[in-house]
Amino acid sequence: MVKAVVGANWGDEGKGKITDMLSENADIIVRFQGGANAGHTIVNNYGKFALHTLPSGVFYSHTTSVIGSGVALNIPVLVNEIKSITDRGVPEPRILVSNRAQIVMPYHILFDEYEEERLGKKSFGSTKSGIAPFYSDKYAKIGFQVSELFDEDRLRDKIESVCEKKNVMLEHLYHKDPIDQDELFKTLCEYRDMIEPYVADVSLFLSKALKEGKTVLLEGQLGTLKDPDHGIYPMVTSSSTLAGYGAIGAGIPPYEIKQIVTVCKAYSSAVGAGAFVSEIFGDEADELRRRGGDGGEYGATTGRPRRMGWFDCVASKYGCRLQGTTDVAFTVLDVLGYLDTIPVCTEYEIDGERTTEFPVTALLEKAKPVLTELPGWKCDIRGIKEYDQLPENCRRYIEFIEERIGYPITMISNGPSREDIIYRKR
Repeated sequence: MVKAVVGANWGDEGKGKITDMLSENADIIVRFQGGANAGHTIVNNYGKFALHTLPSGVFYSHTTSVIGSGVALNIPVLVNEIKSITDRGVPEPRILVSNRAQIVMPYHILFDEYEEERLGKKSFGSTKSGIAPFYSDKYAKIGFQVSELFDEDRLRDKIESVCEKKNVMLEHLYHKDPIDQDELFKTLCEYRDMIEPYVADVSLFLSKALKEGKTVLLEGQLGTLKDPDHGIYPMVTSSSTLAGYGAIGAGIPPYEIKQIVTVCKAYSSAVGAGAFVSEIFGDEADELRRRGGDGGEYGATTGRPRRMGWFDCVASKYGCRLQGTTDVAFTVLDVLGYLDTIPVCTEYEIDGERTTEFPVTALLEKAKPVLTELPGWKCDIRGIKEYDQLPENCRRYIEFIEERIGYPITMISNGPSREDIIYRKR
């Protein structure tokens, strides 16, 4: 059986915790897209971790962690991340990296930095991890697959061809130093030696595992609204964030995905630029940011303070629909316990008309939130294990949102650790 864990919104929904939790009953966890430009925060018996490339189920000794062909693979980051968890007492994980995964090259990171510098105030708010240049090269068919590291003659020829194009851009567009081909070849040979112990035919491995009845968990990065086709384009990421892409990025048939757990925060947050209708500012935002998450709302990769907002029913309904949601996991609900009343964005007003449907970017940028105030519960709900034990106003908040997004909330996270979860039968 294959399950997917994906985000409904702008990312930062708490997918890492949900994946970590569901991994207890999984055999294989697959990262199927994205790179080290965003992270998942995990709190478990070993401590608190911010993962960037490793799947969030890596802390269980019975699992295999897979890096699929859809991932933007930064080899030194992955290897350093493995070392960072084993240095803190985590058993050496079993890791497989697809031989078809493509590599984030050193120059991808440079091009990302140079382009943001060139754009200035019009920049995309990139994490400068090389992701957009990486995917640009992948679809321009000048990327480097892991398997190509093991044929030195082919590798040298390709480096020469690619650098010829890249150096023209470096010289004439960015006015920077050219790429040294010999130095790049040496670096890629070092990458080969780092990654060799993990390389495998991942799609074949997954095919055999599914025939054996194994449980596979697909872990997505970011959320629906950062998808390049269906998100707030152009302020999006460069790979599909939808569960449907999980089949492609992992290398499995789409009909194998039986459950799609879409993660929503009990309020909204976002890192980076782009339309964010329910956004709040000033002291109100600072207070929610300070209380949010586990130690505050700051990007797991960048450390940047997240933009804050109230729960957005319009965006979340859309996000869940595009994912093909079977279950909603509702996270960080415990954070809202300090509020007397809790605003929820139930509609958008655009050019004087109200709508509950998520619009294209040009209209989204004109949208104003229509807020409904719900009574708060004014207490700490951490430690509660049964839905019926939640305060009445807390249950009303959950059920109000569930009705408006139209998808069942079956998991409720009321704290950062694995045990802080309430399963709700529907």
